Amino acid sequence: MQNNKLFVRNLAFSTTDGELGGIFAGHGEVLSARMATDRETGRSRGFGFVEMSSQEAAQNAIRTLDQSQHNGRTLYVAISEPRDRKPSTSYGNGW
Repeated sequence: MQNNKLFVRNLAFSTTDGELGGIFAGHGEVLSARMATDRETGRSRGFGFVEMSSQEAAQNAIRTLDQSQHNGRTLYVAISEPRDRKPSTSYGNGW
């Protein structure tokens, strides 16, 4: 399990990928930053994911940024947990 990927919630809906990465850049090397968007509308969903260069950088970012203020909102930062994927449904005889 990778412990360098962070889940960030309560972001302003106007936050861009670049701004999200910028929030974390002062706390270690950011490998990627991505805002979650609605598939149909393309609008932000108010949360995103940041991949830091190491577990130590991720922990530093959590200590510093969790429950900090950004654009008038309290950010919540945690290690990203993989979503449980539901197994595909089988329709008899393996179809």
